[in-house]
Amino acid sequence: MPVGLFRVCLLVITAIVNHPLFFPKENGTVPENTEEIIQKMKEREESLRLEQLRLEQEIADQEATQKALEKAAVVVEESKEAKVRWDMWTALSMVIFLLIELWRQDFQEGNWQDIGGEEDDMAVLGKAFKGVAFPDKAVLASFYEKRILGTTGDMARMREMVEGFADDLLEALRSVCNRDADMEVEDCVGVGSMYENWRVRKPFVCDLIVPFAPPEPYCFRCQTWCSGDSFPPDEQGYGTIKVCRADEDATGCICDKTKLGEDMLCLLHSQVSSTRPSSEMEDLLCFKNTQYLDADQVMKWFQIAVTKAWNRISHKYEFDLSFSLLDSPGALKIKFKSGKSIAFNLTPVVQYENSDVYFISHFPRSSLAADIPSSTHWFLTFAVYERRFIQLVSKTLPANACHVSCLQILSFLHGKQCSLTGPSGLTNYHLKTVLLHLLQARPSQDWAPEKLEARLQDMLKFLEKCLHEKQLYHFFIGNGKVPAELGFPIIFQRAEPLNLFRPFVLRRDIYRKMVDTFHEMLRNMSALINEYTVRVPLAHTNGIRKE
Repeated sequence: MPVGLFRVCLLVITAIVNHPLFFPKENGTVPENTEEIIQKMKEREESLRLEQLRLEQEIADQEATQKALEKAAVVVEESKEAKVRWDMWTALSMVIFLLIELWRQDFQEGNWQDIGGEEDDMAVLGKAFKGVAFPDKAVLASFYEKRILGTTGDMARMREMVEGFADDLLEALRSVCNRDADMEVEDCVGVGSMYENWRVRKPFVCDLIVPFAPPEPYCFRCQTWCSGDSFPPDEQGYGTIKVCRADEDATGCICDKTKLGEDMLCLLHSQVSSTRPSSEMEDLLCFKNTQYLDADQVMKWFQIAVTKAWNRISHKYEFDLSFSLLDSPGALKIKFKSGKSIAFNLTPVVQYENSDVYFISHFPRSSLAADIPSSTHWFLTFAVYERRFIQLVSKTLPANACHVSCLQILSFLHGKQCSLTGPSGLTNYHLKTVLLHLLQARPSQDWAPEKLEARLQDMLKFLEKCLHEKQLYHFFIGNGKVPAELGFPIIFQRAEPLNLFRPFVLRRDIYRKMVDTFHEMLRNMSALINEYTVRVPLAHTNGIRKE
């Protein structure tokens, strides 16, 4: 019973609570709130849609940016790879070029070492030698004995006479010069064929160089084409000589290199010593308005000084002295009353540092410096080292070696051919350079006297090759194999090789004349040697070609 009553009460309470009229106010506003909610939901949906569009746009922009960055990265990577490939090819090309250059230099330095000995004979001779008959050993020996050997004694006597007179003349020159203002002249040095004992053609001419130095407190500062300064290709082999005060080198003062103010003074030099009037530098034989030594001014000064010196001592001698050639300012001639004469060259030079390399003002009777860039450019001569090298090598050769004989015979033939067809660009210095190369290349025993014919052929082969290639390199410049005993300056050994035939590369007329002269000399060689050996009939000698 109680349980049933409880269930009835619970049912009544539930009915009352769930009756629709129990909460009339809340139920009356239900339709209105629903419309607002729906409107707000639509607005929210629209804002969410716009936000979604914005986010999608941002994502699309980011993707586009990412793709652009990736594309740029790919391009950069490709460019890096291309650059690496290009750098690799560049490096490989440089390596190949250097290898070719090294091979070329080695070939140039060592190619003449491959010149065969007697076993090569005529098989390796070029086209110019086809049909050429070389004199045999007996004919060459007879020719050398009758035509050349007798001149050795005459050269020795002439050298002694000229050297004695030159010493006396230079001593008189020092006495007439002002020691405080004029150049200081040193003792002369003999160079060239007369002092290397291979000159054969008369008249004999001694070549003497005279080193000189500036008066105190000045000094010479020499610059060469291989000292690091920029020299154009046509000035290789040249240098300049700057006249400076000795204290400039010692202190390294910059007062001459910068303009000081009017109220500033150099504490090392006075105002007087720091200025160099133009007239003062001209008195020091410099080119106008420069500090560079002028070769023309030097030769004028030297000629005047030699004239004054001769006037002082002329009463001691029974001959006259005069300048013999206008184009060779140092060419002097001694004229005896009997009509005989002796010619010699006295040429002023400047010593390069503490070596026996000299800057020479003029080359007597030579085309080595035919086209000097200017009078402030001085050609370098290595004549003293050339003489020493021949003397050094001669000590290692067999007795009565044929090296000097080869040069004498070739020089004689060249001189005779030039007398027939006229001078050419080929000079005796070129012939001597060929001999110097072969002396270094061939072993000592190859220069035995009985091998005169083979070595003469070697010289002609080498000269033909050089003419064909238009390349004959200076023996000392760029030659790292110079004997250490000579004390040759290392700066010239490390320099680029100097091609003595370079002037003929652009001057084809001179080159053609030089080659033609060489070919004519080969064809006339046997006839010339026979003429001066056995005195063949005139009809035979007329066969010598003149062109």
